[in-house]
Amino acid sequence: MPPRRHPSFKQRRLGAELRKIREATTLSGPQLARILDIDVSQISQMESGRIGVSRQRLRAITNACKCLNEPLIDALGNMTQDRTKGWWEEYRGMIPSTFLESAEHEDFAAGTIKVWTSLFLPGLLQTGDYAKGILGRAIPQLTVHEVDLRAAFRTQRRSFFLRNPQKRLEVYLHESCLITRYGGTDVLRQQLGCLVDDSLRDTINIRVIPFGADTYPGPIESVIYSFGEVPELDTIETESSRGPFFFDAPGELATYRAIFKRIEKYALTEDESRDLISCTARTL
Repeated sequence: MPPRRHPSFKQRRLGAELRKIREATTLSGPQLARILDIDVSQISQMESGRIGVSRQRLRAITNACKCLNEPLIDALGNMTQDRTKGWWEEYRGMIPSTFLESAEHEDFAAGTIKVWTSLFLPGLLQTGDYAKGILGRAIPQLTVHEVDLRAAFRTQRRSFFLRNPQKRLEVYLHESCLITRYGGTDVLRQQLGCLVDDSLRDTINIRVIPFGADTYPGPIESVIYSFGEVPELDTIETESSRGPFFFDAPGELATYRAIFKRIEKYALTEDESRDLISCTARTL
């Protein structure tokens, strides 16, 4: 089969992990190719996610690289077997691929997803009207059809996430998120009511960092930290006006774990946060 033109998030991540395993040894791409008796171009194509990797080939690579991390090898083996087509594929070609990658990332997460945001409420907690309020600010301006389509996609992301009982969401919000009126006052009031309802779900934890906090913890940008099947498969996603950026280097994972510990230190409790959200909605 010809190489994939657009590898998925999961396919790229599998390739990246193969590259990390190889680079943990002193083996170069050509050296590994000689051991496996394959063309050297296949090494770069596997490590970029452009061609598939069987479980047997995965084991051959890890043996050649003397990788003894069996939990990681098993997790990667599960990734080689996954042939399911994500629900987001029905939107491919209709909305920017960056939207799809965020949905793929959420699907890739094996358990808890932690979110820190100081600009707006995270996509998984947005109502349709609130999402339209944010999307309507885009420059250049989107058409009504484009806004409706992207808002529908965001609503579907939320629906699929909530239907998966194995995934948990921990959200840390700066209080400024509660008063910025994307879509207007009525839209925000409805959004805050939904936020209170979400905070009562068993799988969602929402905590607010108030204006009165002694310091402004963590980064300014919106950050998503997802826990993988094994720690090596944890992922960081940062959002910007140019789309999401993903990081998985061990040093970066350790840095953002420390950042979230700092954020947790300054956040209100769940009950205090719920009271603040309710009070803000009443006084809008």
